[in-house]
Amino acid sequence: MELKLTKDNFENLVLNADKPVLVDFWAPWCMPCRMIAPVVEELAEEMEGSAYVGKVNVDEEGELAQKYRVSSIPCLIVFENGREARRTVGVQGKDALKKLVLG
Repeated sequence: MELKLTKDNFENLVLNADKPVLVDFWAPWCMPCRMIAPVVEELAEEMEGSAYVGKVNVDEEGELAQKYRVSSIPCLIVFENGREARRTVGVQGKDALKKLVLG
């Protein structure tokens, strides 16, 4: 299950998480974001129990996008132990994203 992340729940769901969290920074008007969305959704189901997957709509949560220096989307950032561990920008395949999450 994908988490809908906002500035109000980001600290609790991402920074305080007990597992790695893949955060997809996206926007509804972004065609590459829409292309990668089903892959991110599949990953959320497959990795349930070992990692969390969440999405940040940059149009609604510009503050979060700015805080994490997201200038191009889709931008996928893995957070571990309360901080950014890895990131990638652009459309990625499921295997590449799984490797990103697992380190």
